[in-house]
Amino acid sequence: MRHSYLFDGFHDPVRAWFGAAYGAPTRVQALGWPAIRAGGGALLLAPTGSGKTLAAFLVAIDRLMFEPPPDPAARCRVLYVSPLKALAVDVERNLRAPLVGILRTAERMRAEGAAGLSLHEPTVAIRTGDTPGRERAAFARRPADILVTTPESLYLLLTSAARQTLRSVRQVIVDEIHALVGTKRGAHLAVSLERLEELVGAPLQRIGLSATVRPVDEAARFLGGFDERGAARPVTVVDAGHRKALDLTVAVPVDDMAKPGRAGETSDGPASGPERGAGIWPAIHPMLLDLIRGHRTTLLFVNSRRLAERLTAALNELAGEELVRAHHGSIARETRAQIEDDLKSGRLPALVATSSLELGIDMGAIDLV
Repeated sequence: MRHSYLFDGFHDPVRAWFGAAYGAPTRVQALGWPAIRAGGGALLLAPTGSGKTLAAFLVAIDRLMFEPPPDPAARCRVLYVSPLKALAVDVERNLRAPLVGILRTAERMRAEGAAGLSLHEPTVAIRTGDTPGRERAAFARRPADILVTTPESLYLLLTSAARQTLRSVRQVIVDEIHALVGTKRGAHLAVSLERLEELVGAPLQRIGLSATVRPVDEAARFLGGFDERGAARPVTVVDAGHRKALDLTVAVPVDDMAKPGRAGETSDGPASGPERGAGIWPAIHPMLLDLIRGHRTTLLFVNSRRLAERLTAALNELAGEELVRAHHGSIARETRAQIEDDLKSGRLPALVATSSLELGIDMGAIDLV
């Protein structure tokens, strides 16, 4: 395998699976694995789609699979924290490929006579606001090796009797860290991580992932936190990013912005009373419909749930068919999951979303945002 030296420290089934699935590692993987294997904090910076999530997880998967499994009560050793429920679900789903692939590779190598190859299949659990009570109870009774969660759910877990399941955590992965640095949610998560470290009674390895975080030094301090002496814990910054060329277009759908369209339309749809006035939306709708029909899969972002629903209804009415679905936090968990699957597979031509889909989601088929 080319660049085989980059796989030093990985077991043979992991090497073989990765080589067959991906060939050579990406830049963030090549630079990130040594930093993660060293055991200290690491902040991985790389563009979306560069494999940084797998860079963070592969060292942990290797250890979980080929080290002797601990006592069942001390099984949860890797914690993944996502700012979004949709991203958490996406990562939980995407972990299946390496877990199943490495397992099958190891079984094949063992059948071919590989000596001394014993393995343990890691389990994955997810805990967000959408997780049913029966699944939460099941995790409390029998913890999974990897727990995928959100900052708020981690806080609730740490305040419940089930916090004992986290005593064995050794590695925390914080994805899309730029969405948390300098925010109230970030401060909340920082406190939760310190509470977790105190519960564990040992230093946690903290790994942060981002495509866009700036300033990097501030993000590294946020990720590492501060020890009991007030000193910032060391974090290795692995910057595998690059500046993308921007193709920026300002599109104006009307000839005169002072006279944008017919009365009675506002940014949130038809207005009444004192809010009545000329609006630009009647001119925007045909423009958006042309873009949707000119591409395989389109994702449109709006600022509110109300606007997502109104824009979806207006586009479908104009098209005379259901081309578009809405996605936001008020939609039921099962419906959101189905909409996301339809979008990724190309069955759904367009989706109007709030910030519920803006961070790190692996959308696959989308060709216009």
